Amino acid sequence: MNSEIILSTRHLCKYYPGVKAMDDLSIDFHQGEVHAIVGENGAGKSTMIKMIAGAAEPTSGTILIDGQEYTKLTPAQAKEKGIEVIYQEFNLIGGMSCAENVFLNQNTSGGKPIVNFKERARRAKEIFDRLGVDIDPNRPVNTYTPGYMQIVEIAKAISKNIRILIMDEPTAPLTVSEVELMFRIVEDLKAQGITIIYVSHRLEEIFRIADRVSVFRDGHYICTNDIGNITRKELINLMVGRELTESYPPRTVTPGEEVLRIEHLTGNGVEDISFSVQKGEILGFAGLVGAGRTELMNVIYGEAKAKSGKIFIHGKEVHNSSPTAAIRHGIGLIPEDRKNLGVFLNFSINWNTVIMSLKDVCTYGIVSRKKESAAAEKYRKRFAIKAPSGENLVKSLSGGNQQKVVLAKTLAANTEILIFDEPTRGIDVGAKQEIYKLMNELVEEGHTILMVSSDMPELLGMADRVLVICEGKQTGIVERQAFDQAHILELASGEQ
Repeated sequence: MNSEIILSTRHLCKYYPGVKAMDDLSIDFHQGEVHAIVGENGAGKSTMIKMIAGAAEPTSGTILIDGQEYTKLTPAQAKEKGIEVIYQEFNLIGGMSCAENVFLNQNTSGGKPIVNFKERARRAKEIFDRLGVDIDPNRPVNTYTPGYMQIVEIAKAISKNIRILIMDEPTAPLTVSEVELMFRIVEDLKAQGITIIYVSHRLEEIFRIADRVSVFRDGHYICTNDIGNITRKELINLMVGRELTESYPPRTVTPGEEVLRIEHLTGNGVEDISFSVQKGEILGFAGLVGAGRTELMNVIYGEAKAKSGKIFIHGKEVHNSSPTAAIRHGIGLIPEDRKNLGVFLNFSINWNTVIMSLKDVCTYGIVSRKKESAAAEKYRKRFAIKAPSGENLVKSLSGGNQQKVVLAKTLAANTEILIFDEPTRGIDVGAKQEIYKLMNELVEEGHTILMVSSDMPELLGMADRVLVICEGKQTGIVERQAFDQAHILELASGEQ
C-alpha cells in the first residue's frame, strides 16, 4: 500500500496489575484505507482503541499522528487530531432529535448563548444527504432502528471533520439490509480519504470490506496482511494460535423421550406455534430479524404472556406466568443481550452464579459465603471461566466468559430445558468453540436446548432440527438430513 501513513504506534504497552493488556504494539494505519483488527476477546483490541482515543494512558511507548509523537493523548487531543470512535454501545440521547445528537456538546451558534435548532437541523440534513440516507433530523433518534442510530453516530463523527474513524463491532445489532447500507457508507468515507479502523468478530465482513487486516492475540500484535493474501482458515489459526479443524464439534447422543411440547401458542407477536422437543436434542429456530423468535422464547420463559395455546413438560401442562414459574418448571434462558439481561456486571462471578438458587447457599435464611463460593467455584472450574477468582466482577470478563457465567447461573437453578438466544453473538471464534462444546456436553448429560441463531452455518452445524418462523408464524420444521440453507431462507422469507 503506497498511501501516506497517518497514524502509527511504536512499542505501545498498557499494563494493569498482573495483566499485560497490550504489550509492544507497533502498527501503521494508512490514509484512506479500511484496516481491520481481529483477535479473540482479551486480545488487546479494545485496549488499543482506548489508548488511541485518549481514554487510557499507555504504560510506555508512543503514538504518532502525521509523524508527531505523543507518549499519551487526552480525549480532547485525539478529537482535535480528527480521531473519533463509534463504540458497540451507542453514545446517543434517546429522547433528543437526530440533529441534536449529531451536534451534541458542539457550539454551533458562533459563541451565541441561544441554540439555533433550525440551523442544526439544516446542517444535519446536509450530512445525512452526504451519506445517502433518508433520516429526519427533527425526529427523536430512539424512534429509529439500530442501523439508522449507527448512521447518526457516523454523522456525529463527520460533523467534526474526522480523519480517522474507529468502528468497534459496528454491525453487531444490524439487519442484513442495514449492514449493506453500512458497507456502502464505509466505502464512501474511504473514498473521501478517511481512514477506517474496523474491529469485528465477523470474518465474512473483514473479507468483504477491508484492505488490510491485523491480528492481535493475548495482548500481542501478531501480523498484518493484505486481505487478498490470506485465507479465512489462516486468519482464524493466527487469531487462536492453533489450528481449529472442526467448526462444530461432533455429537453422538441419541434424543430420548419428549420433554417439551408446545401446542398452538399465540401471543407477544407470534401466532399458532406448535412443536415438540426431546431429551438430548438441540432444536434450532431460524428466521429473519424481527420474525418473532425471541418473542416466542419470551412467552415460553414467562417473560411475556400467552394469549392462547398450551405448554407441556414431560406430558404435564404448565403455566409459565413469570420467569420464576418457568425456572420452577425447569426452563432457563440465556438471553441475547447478556450484559443487560443476563448478568449483573458490577457484581462478582460468585454472586451472579448463585443469584437464582439462593436457597441452596443459605443457612437459616442468610447467605453462607462459604457455600456461595463452593457452588460458584464448581461451575467456574467446569466451564473454565478465565478469572483469578470468583470474586472478580463480571464486567472484567470477556464476552465469552460472561456468557459462561450466564450459563452457570442458569444451570445452578437446576434447569433442564435451556433456551440459548444468539449464544455466540459478539464472541470470538475460539470462545465459540468452547460454547459449542459446552452445549454438546449439556445435551449429552440429558438437557434439552432451544437455540435461536441468526448465524445460518451455526444453526446447521449445531441443531438436530430447525423450526422456521416468518412474521410471527411457523413456516416449517426441517429435519437434519434435509438441511439446506437456501430452503430455510425461503421459508424464513415466506417464499414456500
